[in-house]
Formats: sequence, C-alpha cells, structure tokens
Amino acid sequence: MRPALPKFLPKLLIAALAASLLSACGINSVPTAEENAKARWADVEAAYQRRADLIPNLANTAERYAEQERNVLTEVTEARARATSVQVNADDLDNPQALQNFAQAQGQLGQSLGRLLASFEAYPDLKSNQNFLALQNELERTENRINIARRDYNEAVREYNTTIRTFPDIIGAKIIHGAEPLVPFEADAGAEKAPEVFGKS
Repeated sequence: MRPALPKFLPKLLIAALAASLLSACGINSVPTAEENAKARWADVEAAYQRRADLIPNLANTAERYAEQERNVLTEVTEARARATSVQVNADDLDNPQALQNFAQAQGQLGQSLGRLLASFEAYPDLKSNQNFLALQNELERTENRINIARRDYNEAVREYNTTIRTFPDIIGAKIIHGAEPLVPFEADAGAEKAPEVFGKS
C-alpha cells in the first residue's frame, strides 16, 4: 500500500502552476517594460535640460563680442524659456499631443541655437575664445547625448509596446494593468541634425 499524499500537496501544485502561468501573463513584464521606458524618458529630459543649462553660459560668453547679434541672442533665450516650460511627465508618455508639443519646443530651440552659432562665424576673436570653444564642445557632446537618449527611449517604447501586444503578456497588460501603448519621440523634420558647431580647428 502506497503512503497517502499530504492533503496540502494538490493545493501547493495548483498554486505553483497558477504562479507560473501568471508570471508568463505580463504580471511582471509589463510594469518592468513600462518603468524602463519611463526611465529612458527621464534620460531624454535630462539631456535636454543639460542643453538648456548651457545656453545662458554660451550667450553670456558671446554677448560682448556680438552686440549686433542681440536679436539672435534674444531669440535663443526666448526659445529656451519656451522649451523648458513644456514638460512631459512619465504619465503623459501615451499622449501623442504632449510629446509633439515637447518635440516642437525643443526643435525650435535647436534651430535658434544653430542660427546663433552660425552668426558667430563672423567673429574670429570669439571663435578663438577658450570659454566659448569649451562651451561649443560641451554643447556638441550634449547634442550627441540627446540623440542617444531619444534613441534609447524609442527602443524602450518599442519593447514596451511589443510586450503589451504579444501573447501571453497581452493578458496581464489588458486585464490587470490596463496598459496603453506609449508614444515614441518624433522630432521635427531636420531636428535630428545637431546644431553645427563653428570655429573648430
């Protein structure tokens, strides 16, 4: 006669089976993918903020050399103010209009900054100023960081959107999390090109 199985064993097996099924249904993978996308968005915001923080230093360094360029400096300052006033928090990443407004404000700032840098081509003393050159180099590195952060964010959005649309994660995404697709960052046409940095040897 075989020994009887403990009474709790069937319940334990059912619980283990249920746990494994639930883990394969997006219980953990959906919020993990969403948090990754939100973290990548924070990187995008940090990169744009870094650029915004460099602009006053660039403008102050250039101001004494470029009295006649005051309107361009003013345009950059105003564009910076607009760009920093348009914020997208992590809860708005599924709102296409919010991301479009953010991209437009950042694109306008990038264009203004490009015009400012182009106008300084006429100032040889400024182009050789060590502070100005250091700021130009820092700005170029920041533009590269922006491009990398946008790429990483879009990849995280792609992974999240794929997760919530594929089986078995779609079960947890729809039933438990009520997940909605996130919106990738789409810059304005031409905004993918960083402002050209002049005066480099």
